[in-house]
Amino acid sequence: MSPEGPHRVVIVGGGFGGLYAALALKRAPVAVTLIDRRNFHLFQPLLYQVATGALSPGDIASPLRLVLRRQKNTRVLLCEVTGIDPARRQVFLSDGELSFELPYETLILAPGVRHHYFGHPQWEALAPGLKTVEDATEIRRRVLLAFEAAERRPDPRERRSWLTFVIVGGGPTGVELAGALGEIAHHTLKEDFRTIDPAEAQILLVESTDRVLPSYAPELSIRAATALERLGVKVRTGAAVTQVEPDGVVLRAGSLEERVAARTVLWAAGVQASPLGRILAEKTAVAIDRDGRLVVEPDLSVPGHPEILVIGDLASFTHQTGRTSLPGVAPVAMQQGRYAAELIQRRLRGEAPGRPFHYRDLGNMATIGRGAAVAELGRLRLSGFLAWLAWLFIHLVNLIEFDNRLLVLIQWAWNYLTWNRGARLITGGSRPPPNHTTR
Repeated sequence: MSPEGPHRVVIVGGGFGGLYAALALKRAPVAVTLIDRRNFHLFQPLLYQVATGALSPGDIASPLRLVLRRQKNTRVLLCEVTGIDPARRQVFLSDGELSFELPYETLILAPGVRHHYFGHPQWEALAPGLKTVEDATEIRRRVLLAFEAAERRPDPRERRSWLTFVIVGGGPTGVELAGALGEIAHHTLKEDFRTIDPAEAQILLVESTDRVLPSYAPELSIRAATALERLGVKVRTGAAVTQVEPDGVVLRAGSLEERVAARTVLWAAGVQASPLGRILAEKTAVAIDRDGRLVVEPDLSVPGHPEILVIGDLASFTHQTGRTSLPGVAPVAMQQGRYAAELIQRRLRGEAPGRPFHYRDLGNMATIGRGAAVAELGRLRLSGFLAWLAWLFIHLVNLIEFDNRLLVLIQWAWNYLTWNRGARLITGGSRPPPNHTTR
């Protein structure tokens, strides 16, 4: 214990890593402060369902104070971290009006990631990514407005551009978005319009490597592509986006370039670490990788600063594989959060640090619309309906609150029976985004 009271643990980020670390410290003799810019924990794996109208934001978000209200050794601060002073063990905070410092004895950094446009930040306004609730509702708005705009356009060529959707990136997020858009076009909106046929929508999934889901087994990539094609999605592999414009994208495959007229472009191609990584690197001289992640020790600590632990998407942890870092997925962050909490308690008891962190890979999953998914569960590889049921179960049990589990289960059951997506709301204005100019 410190002279002022219990050991002070400051956790930056209320995502999977930060929240699971806080929960695991419930009975520890520590004073925990959890800091986040948002007052809720977001279940990001289901965010694409908000973006496509299957769920509402409240179905997959839990207020942090509600989750932690019975945890008397923990407080929550709604602030943004603006700096870190490792020498003085201080975190600098701002709430927009007030700036102040917060001391710590152990700091856990779990701030997550942001979109990566590979040197083209101007594309963000034209091709939104999917990391926040605001991202999801903006994507939902653009998708639904595209059908509304097409309904009003007498020119077939202009109507076609409004009914063309390009998704950049063939990883799990891109595949799930594409599958959901295919269902919306061919089933959900089937009888909603009088001038257009939503099934005429062209959904193009662009992946720069030679297959979608490149981190999965090749046979699962093939099955995923087949399932997407059944939903009317055109898969373009080996193609890179070289330009994003208000009314289309330019693709390059080898030496050939092609322009696709599309009013709606969605970004699922990459992420980069929080700027906090570079801020801390400047203070501690810790190495960072090309994505801005901090290269950590086997116990997740910053070299030379055992009191600073980095978990989740900000950590570049290569000790397990020897080459590549662990993937930026929720199970990694959850396990690292629990490990960090255990490490702190071992230190307080004066025990040896114990084993280095070791990620237990529980597998990968991606759903491709109704009744279709692919899953790698150890050596077991599943696809189709059985994989979809496994996907449903695992996502349900990992939702933080029971209320969320019940609401999502009921909504999924209703959607399955009716093909309906009840959260098809256009919010934030009924006009197309500013980048959607008319030529």
